[in-house]
Amino acid sequence: MAIERSGTRIAVIAIIVDDMDEVGRLNATLHEYSGFIIGRMGLPYREKDTHIISVAVDAPEPVISALSGKLGMIEGVTSRTVYGKA
Repeated sequence: MAIERSGTRIAVIAIIVDDMDEVGRLNATLHEYSGFIIGRMGLPYREKDTHIISVAVDAPEPVISALSGKLGMIEGVTSRTVYGKA
């Protein structure tokens, strides 16, 4: 099923994972929104025992906000969103 892209915005969600026990919840949440995800890159930062993930999305603004909010509610996970120009 093709996703309609008119009325969408491009954004990047930056995610810092400090609690690896929560990765399952993080991945389940991302999977829930997989139809809107353009790409994802993860970097382990072993010296600080943390992981950095960037997720590029193309979605309506309320969907991006919902995803970012759900990610931010996961214990040990911090997320911030940067939007492209409308």
